[in-house]
Amino acid sequence: AYERTCRYFARKSNSVVVSVGYRLAPKHPYPTQFEDCLTATIHFLRTAQDYGVDPSRIIICGDSSGGTLTAAVAQTLGNRRDLPKLRAQILIYPFLQCVDLNLPSYQQNEKVPILLKERTVALGLKYLNKDLSVMEAMFKGCHVPEDLQLKYQKWVSPD
Repeated sequence: AYERTCRYFARKSNSVVVSVGYRLAPKHPYPTQFEDCLTATIHFLRTAQDYGVDPSRIIICGDSSGGTLTAAVAQTLGNRRDLPKLRAQILIYPFLQCVDLNLPSYQQNEKVPILLKERTVALGLKYLNKDLSVMEAMFKGCHVPEDLQLKYQKWVSPD
């Protein structure tokens, strides 16, 4: 399903694309997907030259849950000195934060098909093997303690 998109990104970024077929939930619960992506990325970074790829030109990319996994892999590898640095990450509608589900982007897009706000949160909770009964509290912002809300306000706010 993603071959055309991968070819497009490869052509436009003058990069090589390696698509990771990570194991899917619910059969394989979180963090299996993250571990699969991290393992594949580390392996490719270490062996890129074996495939004729310049390790300094590796970009990772994903959409939806794949975008979330891409961001997590990039953060995990960010301080690794034993591996080449990633050139970039491309995130296509990732699920990156659920500290505040009432920020402008959530409000503007809450009724946009296919990823309606309620569906997005439900899928995120299912992905993390969490009980869906916390959804209402999440929509009200009651799921994060006030001290943490204040701590992350610098990064997660309408401003």
